[in-house]
Amino acid sequence: MVKEEEHTPSIINVTLPPEKLGNGYLNKRTLLSVSSCGICGKKELNDIAIDGQKLTNNLAFEANHIHNMYTIMHKAQKTYKKSGGSHAAALFCSENNLLSLKEDIGRHNAVDKVIGHLLEQNTLYKAKYMLVSGRVSYEIVTKAFIAKIPIIVAVSACSSLAVDFAKEFGICLIGFTRQQKMTVYANTNVINSATYG
Repeated sequence: MVKEEEHTPSIINVTLPPEKLGNGYLNKRTLLSVSSCGICGKKELNDIAIDGQKLTNNLAFEANHIHNMYTIMHKAQKTYKKSGGSHAAALFCSENNLLSLKEDIGRHNAVDKVIGHLLEQNTLYKAKYMLVSGRVSYEIVTKAFIAKIPIIVAVSACSSLAVDFAKEFGICLIGFTRQQKMTVYANTNVINSATYG
């Protein structure tokens, strides 16, 4: 359809032959609703396979370190305090100091922002802990793996696929971090068990 007064098309219909589509159609969303499982648009589990060397993680820490980092993150969540409806992701170094915190309405976006921030500063290599305000799906584990962040800590649950990926990637995965408690799902050898009294 073309607006005569502007001679500018406002709607353009394009039809591509199937042989020109490549693999783009594999990631399409054609369902009325999809679960937030982290595999939206994928047809098979093999479509989400990630290659790479398993992380070697010898970083030992105490449970109270995690809770202290969460306190720091929570205090810095300005958008959440105003809206009550935003997620946060924070990266800490091996000395438990905050490197970056970002907020967004989407938990995946918050993770992308905080990793991107350190990439821009060329300091991503310092990140050892990723704390997130929501739950963890396999996608967040994959992002941490690619960024070489060995420890993920969530305030909420971790999906079974996230746990499987964390075990395969060598990532310490912790969930339900609240009220001075936590659940360690993967690579528990990193935790100093003496701190659980």
